This record gives sequence, C-alpha cells and structure tokens, in this order.
Amino acid sequence: MNATKILDAKGLACPMPIVKTKKMIEELQSGDILEIHATDKGAKNDLAAWVKSTGHELLESSEDNGLFKFWIKKG
Repeated sequence: MNATKILDAKGLACPMPIVKTKKMIEELQSGDILEIHATDKGAKNDLAAWVKSTGHELLESSEDNGLFKFWIKKG
C-alpha cells in the first residue's frame, strides 16, 4: 500500500502513538494515507478507537514480531 507519509512510533508508550498520529494526520490532505509503525500493544485498540471517533478510515493493520503497522486514510 502506498502511504503518503510514514510515522515511526516504535518504542513509544501510550498515549504517544496517538498523539503523534493526530499531529501528523493534520498535515495530510483528505484521502492521503498515513502508515504508522508502533511497538506498543495497546496501539491496536487505541488507533482503532481513535479512527472511529475522528472520521478517518483504518484501511489495514498487521503485526509481525511485535511490530504493529497501520494504514489510516484521512477523512
């Protein structure tokens, strides 16, 4: 998936992945895709809830050896 920007949130604990995601997504245009890399297990639930409450779209998420990746389309 082609992301407009990539956010490296590895090593950050809650709530920092959400804080950084919010800040970076504000820089994007509607329809752009933000790819997020995180190691905090809570990021999966946190980002899913945040996306629902903000009108963005979680296109895909994956986990590989403790690395969580998310693709969010800006609403």
